[in-house]
Amino acid sequence: MSAETAVLEVERVSLRFGGVRALTEVSFAVQRGEIFSIIGPNGAGKTSMVNCISGRYRPTEGRILFEGRDVTPLRPNRRAALGIGRTFQNLALFGHMTVLDNIMVGRHHLLRAGFVRGMAYWFGGAQREELAHRREVEEIIDFLEIQHVRKAIAGTLSYGLRKRVELARAVALKPSLILLDEPMAGMNLEEKEDMARFIIDLNQEWGMTVLMIEHDMGVVMDISHRVMVLDFGRKIAEGLPEQVMAHPQVRSAYLGEADAAVSPAEIDG
Repeated sequence: MSAETAVLEVERVSLRFGGVRALTEVSFAVQRGEIFSIIGPNGAGKTSMVNCISGRYRPTEGRILFEGRDVTPLRPNRRAALGIGRTFQNLALFGHMTVLDNIMVGRHHLLRAGFVRGMAYWFGGAQREELAHRREVEEIIDFLEIQHVRKAIAGTLSYGLRKRVELARAVALKPSLILLDEPMAGMNLEEKEDMARFIIDLNQEWGMTVLMIEHDMGVVMDISHRVMVLDFGRKIAEGLPEQVMAHPQVRSAYLGEADAAVSPAEIDG
């Protein structure tokens, strides 16, 4: 894979909490326009890696490049402004706000109107700007098929709908890279099929590069272009989905089968 086409480059990232190593010298690149999935057993370091990419955690060692720029020292809001959006494993919606208002929060960093223009809302450009953002939010609502709950209080919705609203808020950021932390968790089969369809459409029709953590191996195999496997904070495999799932170390990590002797070339897929 060429670094020239990589939207994200993770270089020898390690993360420690006291004496605990969450990640150890993990390197990989996500190419522009692909769906890249990170899998691994519970506690493998998947969410820790996403938190390092989004800026929630700062790596103990190594660096992270986005669009060729070293973003390692940047806070989450600065990375969001550059085009990195994310959802969370545990829902992070404002439960007391409407669906529409929750999604509008995702547009906040795109608003150019400052305090003075806000005071002159009805006479300046702030009103026009907000209406333009509202139109884009309505487009996202239509795309994710949540028109019927657009005015509902987010905290009153079913779990599957709340996951969809959180995805809408991340999409409202207009990211070039979207990080999805277990987007199908807790969903039934029909909800998973819908979410998988939305992710594919975001990738193919909206041009978003996707980095996804997901435990449902059927979904991972069906929609991922490439897959990386973490186990105890270390990368043990990376490559095409079918190659990775046939890898002896991956089978060992998931199924407890006896480790096989594997060369570094095989591990990199």
